[in-house]
Parts: sequence; C-alpha cells; structure tokens
Amino acid sequence: MTRRSTADRAPEVTSDACRTCQEFALAEAVANGERDYSKATDCRVLLKRHRQSAECTGAPEQE
Repeated sequence: MTRRSTADRAPEVTSDACRTCQEFALAEAVANGERDYSKATDCRVLLKRHRQSAECTGAPEQE
C-alpha cells in the first residue's frame, strides 16, 4: 500500500475557473508528475493569491 501525500492530490479547480486558475492548476499537476514538489507548492501559493485578488474572474476563493 502506498501513502499519498497532499502533494499527490489533484488541484482543486472548478469548471468555472478563469484561464489563469487553470494554468496554475495544470502547472501544479505537471510539477507533481515530475516530483518537483517545491514547484508544485509554488503553484498552489500563486493560485491561492490569484483567487484572492481582483484579477480572478472565476469563482471566489472559499476557505
């Protein structure tokens, strides 16, 4: 049995996400696939910041 870390989970992006949200989620998935967890973390942080900004045209961040 293999343990999965939080870095192995799929990015949480809804279908109504804006293009930038989708790009950050895709970059995180690629980084996880390459086992570059530092980059994946950076992508999650950038996605969260983007969702909290006025630039995000998708659904607002929910905590």
